Amino acid sequence: MNKPPINPYIPIFIGVISVALSAIFVKLTNAESGVIAFYRMLLSILIMLPLFLMKYRHELKHLSKRDWIFSSIAGIFLAFHFILWFESLNYTSVASSTVLVTMQPLFAFVGTYLFFKEKITLKTIAAGAIAIAGSVLIGWGDFQISGNALYGDILALIACALVTGYLLFGQDVRQRLSLITYTMVVYSISTITLFFYVLIKGESFGPYPAIDWFWFLLLAIIPNLLGHNLFNWSLKWVSTNVISIAILFEPIGAAILAIFIFDEYLTGTQILGGIIVLFGIMLFIVDVKKIFSKKA
Repeated sequence: MNKPPINPYIPIFIGVISVALSAIFVKLTNAESGVIAFYRMLLSILIMLPLFLMKYRHELKHLSKRDWIFSSIAGIFLAFHFILWFESLNYTSVASSTVLVTMQPLFAFVGTYLFFKEKITLKTIAAGAIAIAGSVLIGWGDFQISGNALYGDILALIACALVTGYLLFGQDVRQRLSLITYTMVVYSISTITLFFYVLIKGESFGPYPAIDWFWFLLLAIIPNLLGHNLFNWSLKWVSTNVISIAILFEPIGAAILAIFIFDEYLTGTQILGGIIVLFGIMLFIVDVKKIFSKKA
């Protein structure tokens, strides 16, 4: 495999900063979860479409049946990840939701072992157990606040599993497709999925005030086109585990922003549970270079 033009950890770092703004933008909109996700994906496609048509549309004829199947599964997973995560923000805090939705390593460890035969060590198992303990503490603390908060936590965990599936299937396809073509295919499938979801649910496609369109546009440009595209680009050279671990830093920035924007101050159990989750996953970071060397 060719060496990357730049160190993949640089775009991954920028991607983490970008996706940290996602929960903030979602909370600032007044639309329903499916609609927010739909316009986020649709606007992303429209922004990318001119470049795709000019330089990359010929690549579509090279997609194999396997590529279409895996890309379709990835797109559907991504659509429902957004639906459930955005919905979780209606019930629980930005801090709890983002901590739980970024626990992807717990799912990625199993997925990469089953599909890509990547090694799972005792250290990985221990890290997962610690992170699970932290998530249980967050859930218990939120349940003391309200049952709705716990429901939001559960939605965030399911959303976490779905986005890990999206990355796993993307890791396979990205080895053979350019970033633009892969992203256009997956985002288009995700948008179609979200369109029918909104239609079936009876959610309103509009009209919405200008401020909501502003947040829709920022969601498309910053977390999607900048953040997720940087992760997709990096998947050609690094493991899904690396992306999952890097994304774990997202809740730190999101929680800080939520304090200033929404006055969402953290409870003791949220702080302690979050620290335990982060510590558990951080135990795996010492193996990041080893993972990278396997993929390079």
